[in-house]
Amino acid sequence: MGPRCPPRKCEVCCEAQSKYKCPNCFAPYCSLGCFKKHKENPCGKPVPLMEEQRNLIIPKRSYEVNEQSWVVDKEHLQLIANSSEIREALKDEDLRKTIQKIANVDDPENQLTEAMKKEHVFGDFAEKILSMVNQQ
Repeated sequence: MGPRCPPRKCEVCCEAQSKYKCPNCFAPYCSLGCFKKHKENPCGKPVPLMEEQRNLIIPKRSYEVNEQSWVVDKEHLQLIANSSEIREALKDEDLRKTIQKIANVDDPENQLTEAMKKEHVFGDFAEKILSMVNQQ
């Protein structure tokens, strides 16, 4: 994955508006030169989750957020969903189990804090997502 760039900017140069998306990983790019540079590192098509995986990840309750600044906008959610780095990390079964465990407890905030402290893979994953969200 390229440098952390503002939304709608080329993921390779971070300067120009993205006009195109990689046909494999959907990374935004602005020109043929940036596309060629992007292709120097192999990327792949996002792998859709199987039906049983989707059901495991969806929490059994809705979430209400009192602090609006905690809400991730649609653009950043799309950036996360299309990230080949995030998709690659989610292939780790232990990481998926940790996420599922956090999503299905009564007190997810405490479980999240514990996972950040004790589970290195989850901590790295959370940091990747936070860096994508905080790139504004």
